[in-house]
Amino acid sequence: MRMTLHTDYALRMLIYVASRRDGVCTVSDVAQAYGLSRNHLLKVAQTLRDLELIETTRGRAGGIRLAKAPEEISVGALVRATEEEFSLAECMQAGARACAISPACRLKGMLHEALAAFLAVLDKYTLADIVQNRALLGPLLGIGAVAA
Repeated sequence: MRMTLHTDYALRMLIYVASRRDGVCTVSDVAQAYGLSRNHLLKVAQTLRDLELIETTRGRAGGIRLAKAPEEISVGALVRATEEEFSLAECMQAGARACAISPACRLKGMLHEALAAFLAVLDKYTLADIVQNRALLGPLLGIGAVAA
């Protein structure tokens, strides 16, 4: 399985915001830190706001900040909320063409089991687990004076 860029960028944005625990940042800050498109990240920020994971404030002193503690943001839940499709094979897609071996195929069950295992591993972790090494992440993201 490969995550979409939207999910990847959502995780990166949350990592950046959580690494700046001291305050508000902007989407432009995140875009600059990762070398990503600001326009793409605006869509990601909207998704994260809709999921109530970040708060957004408009205006001169505006920006984004976490709406929940990093310990309350499940990586597995985020992936489930931002991914549109979890089909590992065509036969797992809704409305897919019928496969000739479908009645006897055991692969589909194995793929469902593998996907469940993948998500179960992500369910064990939170954003706090990802940013435990905040002191190392900060300088890599251009964030100065990061508290550990």
